[in-house]
Order: sequence, then structure tokens, then C-alpha cells
Amino acid sequence: MRWVVVLVFMAVLGGAVPASAAEAPQPLCTVKDSRIGELSGLVSDGSKLYAINDGGTKVQVFVLGRDCKVQKVLTDRTDPFDVEDLARTPDGTLWLSDTGDNKKGRLTVALLELSPAGKLTVHRLTYPDGQHDTEALIMDKAGTPYLITKDILGEARVYRPQGPLGSPGPTNLEKVGTVKIATTDTQGGPVGSIGSVLVTGGASSADGTVVALRTYTDAYVYSAPDGDVLAALQRTPVRIPLPGEKQGEAIAFDPDGTLLSGSEGVGEPIRAVRGAAALAPAPSSDGKPASSAGGQSGSDGGGVPLLPAAGIAVAVVGLGWFGFSRLRRRRG
Repeated sequence: MRWVVVLVFMAVLGGAVPASAAEAPQPLCTVKDSRIGELSGLVSDGSKLYAINDGGTKVQVFVLGRDCKVQKVLTDRTDPFDVEDLARTPDGTLWLSDTGDNKKGRLTVALLELSPAGKLTVHRLTYPDGQHDTEALIMDKAGTPYLITKDILGEARVYRPQGPLGSPGPTNLEKVGTVKIATTDTQGGPVGSIGSVLVTGGASSADGTVVALRTYTDAYVYSAPDGDVLAALQRTPVRIPLPGEKQGEAIAFDPDGTLLSGSEGVGEPIRAVRGAAALAPAPSSDGKPASSAGGQSGSDGGGVPLLPAAGIAVAVVGLGWFGFSRLRRRRG
């Protein structure tokens, strides 16, 4: 019975975006420092990597060399609830996405702005439609943050602030779209095939013309030639499999377009897919979003068009059998 339910659940999600012809991920270096046991967010300036842990009791950003050795740690006494992702703007400001909420109990989430001088500013945010568990942050060229939720049915929601960020806020978020992710057969992650639809991280290229989302098993790379993140997420992405990561949550771009990925766990590698940014499909000539069987996004139209009500019911029952309770912990 369990496997019948799982197979039905996978079937109603639909087909996946075909994988790209990218080279297989190659190890860049191995994270051996015991202080980075739950790698969840990653950015790169080309010479250094900046990494954060999932959760935490104080703000910590680890600055690594290309050998994955810690060179220094940027800290602040602020106690976050559940930090999940990291972004970096061209001026060197680091943005920590304190947006994890596995138990759906937070009244507000937050972005933590860490300036190059080490000053931390808290920006609290509220959703318009209840609580969400969010592990992906993308900053556009203008410095507008986009939060992409982790959704068990493969339709992640996209939110951005309605106006300038307040401090401490809260600033209201607005739902501006959705991103549909279909199951894949890429091996990895802590929860089997269901992990291939859960969005666990986001990134943008140095010039903002390419953005990426990742699940536990795959990366999706989207073209954003004008820097418009929402428009990019409406296009067909290229899927880059990231097989074999135990709990892959970190993703970043080097300035040259190399895609970097990493997993929780001491002794896990940071891996590189060279030339990944160049693989993003160009927008169609008529300027309209390209369509896709899976992995496409769209503006807020309500409902879940790829999943009929009966399919949703079956999927939810299947998740009970599938051990989804493993995800119900404070640090995702």
C-alpha cells in the first residue's frame, strides 16, 4: 500500500524538466571544520566563500578560502530563530535569511543585514497568508529580496516586501508568484524522492542575470537578462542534477558562472559545476515566459493547477507513509 500511494503521488506531480548536458559536479574542497556541521547557505566572491549554518544561537558567517578552511568568522550577538540561506549584494553586504519555520509557528520572520563594517540590522517581515517554512533567498540587482518557500506539494510560493524594509519592522510581504517543481530520479537527500520537490536554497549570479533554486537533489538555473527575478522564475529552467548530497541546502555562483553546491555534515564537499550560468535557456523571442512540464512558475492565480484535489489528498496520505515527520524539526 505504501508504495502504491508513493507512486500515485509522484505521478500526479507530472514530468520533470529534462536534465542539462552540464558536466557532473566536481569536488572543489571538503568542509572539515566541526563548526560548520549544518551548512545551509553559501555565497562566493570568487576568492572567498561565505557560509552559514542552519539555525544557530548567534549570528555567524564563516569566511572560507577556496580550500574550505575557515579564515575568520563574522559574528554578532543577535540570536536568530532559524537561519536558512545567505545572499551577498555587490557592496559586500551579507543578507541572512532567518526564515525557517518547520512547525509553522512564527508570527514574523526576518532578514539580517550584515554590513561590511560588521553592523547588523534586523528587518522583520510578515506573510499575508499565514506561516511558511522558507529556506531560499534571492536578491535581485536592485537589492530587493525574494523569499521562496519549501512546499511539500512541489509548488513553492514567491514573496517579496511590499515596500522598503523597515527596522525592526515588520514589513509586509506580498505573494507575487509560484514555482512548480516536479519529482526527479536524482539520488540523494534525507527523505527520498519527495526531497526532489523541496526548495532548500537560492542564488543569483554576480551580475544578477542568472538565478538558481535548488532542492535536496537538483539545481534549476533560470535566465534573468534584465535582472527581473520574478520574470526569470516564470521561464523554463535548465535542471542540473546534484546527486549524492546527504542534505543539500547550499547553492551559490562564482563570478565566472560556476555553480557551487554543498550539504550539511562535517566532511562533506563543496562541489562545482563549471559554466552552469551559461546553460540557462534564453528567453523566447516574443518575450513571453516559456512553458514547461515541471519547474515553471507563474503569477499568483490561486490553487494548484498541476495537482487536482484528489491527487492532493492522495499525496498528503502518502507523505504520512513516506516519513515526512523527519522534516518536522526546528532546523531544516
